[in-house]
Amino acid sequence: MRIMAAKKVFSTSIDLNAIKALKHLAVDTDKSLGRLLEEAISDLVEKYRKELKNDSNA
Repeated sequence: MRIMAAKKVFSTSIDLNAIKALKHLAVDTDKSLGRLLEEAISDLVEKYRKELKNDSNA
């Protein structure tokens, strides 16, 4: 069971082709655009946390 976190509206400009690809992915995976964006942001944050941790240990 996933607990819903507090949500906040976030607005930005994104490349039109990226938006189209994301919309197609949302249909193909039966996930909302918001859910896919949250997943991508979470993955990106984790990636950079690991990189920064590795850099500080070097």
